[in-house]
Amino acid sequence: MTSFVSKTHNFQHEFEVAPIYSNASPNEALRDHHHSDAYLACDDEIPTIDYSLLLSHDTYQRSIALELLGQACEEYGFFYLVKHTIPDDALKNVLKGVSNYFDPTTIDERRIYSKKGSSDKIRWGLTTNAGENREFLKVIAHPQDQVPSNPSIISKIVEEYNNEMRKIVAELAKAMSKNLGFDENYIENAFNMNLGFDVVNVNVYPPNSKAKGDIGLSNHTDPGFVITLMQDVNGGLQILSHKGKWISVYIPHHAILIQLGDHLEILTNGKYKSHVHRVIVNNNKVQRISVVTLHGPPLDKFIVPASEFVDDENPQNYIGMTYKESLKANGNNEIDVKSSLDQIKLV
Repeated sequence: MTSFVSKTHNFQHEFEVAPIYSNASPNEALRDHHHSDAYLACDDEIPTIDYSLLLSHDTYQRSIALELLGQACEEYGFFYLVKHTIPDDALKNVLKGVSNYFDPTTIDERRIYSKKGSSDKIRWGLTTNAGENREFLKVIAHPQDQVPSNPSIISKIVEEYNNEMRKIVAELAKAMSKNLGFDENYIENAFNMNLGFDVVNVNVYPPNSKAKGDIGLSNHTDPGFVITLMQDVNGGLQILSHKGKWISVYIPHHAILIQLGDHLEILTNGKYKSHVHRVIVNNNKVQRISVVTLHGPPLDKFIVPASEFVDDENPQNYIGMTYKESLKANGNNEIDVKSSLDQIKLV
């Protein structure tokens, strides 16, 4: 039987990314300590969901897993997914491929994917300032894979990774649909997920081992149905809970972090909520790689709170718009996959 974790653990990182330590003087270290105090987070538990039990033929085991998933979605909005179907070696290969791709000596090869226009299918960037410190590559992975063909290895591993992740996301959609009291295809149909707009976002924090502040990525939520995340080392990612507490994310070995997206919140009229999160680079103590996939509906899909979640006691809390309109609401491009939840909320 699966259960919520009683204690989070920091698992030793297994991938070939060397930690980078600061050579700060005592005075600098004291200053850095005061700066980092503003971004302290607690080690409160994060739910753990056993994926294999969601698919179990044992009715009792499956019902318990569904119940725990429902609690995680409604009370947290994020959870660790364990015993999924992506092999451990496949996860390691993705992280190794990403690490190799972000070789500091080949940065000029990546600059060709710098922002060109609103129709970009691939977007590279490197930012070092007080509010953001990371190098990233965003690629549209579905419905048509746009992963860079050079080097060919990263194209292959990211494509295979996303194909497998989409299968897991489809099963989570079925399980969540059941928990909401509907047919297992409810979310699939509401989001038309077979034609969904998926963007893979790979990040290095801090870029080239240099940062100009404590923030890797500032407070934000993410659009879409769910967001899947894996990383090579623990530390840095923090999520704001329903209770208003920042929680440090320590992803167990071979687990995937699942976060609910803005558009699941909209569809359920706030029953399930997306959560604010951020990345703290912690004064260059260690470099971190993350692979984040935002799984969304098709760009032309109109998303509005479903009638099943709206009544006299629960009035409609969000306006309706297409996914494309929501991605562009703040003047961003589709490839940016930026949240516009504040503009969509009515209250």
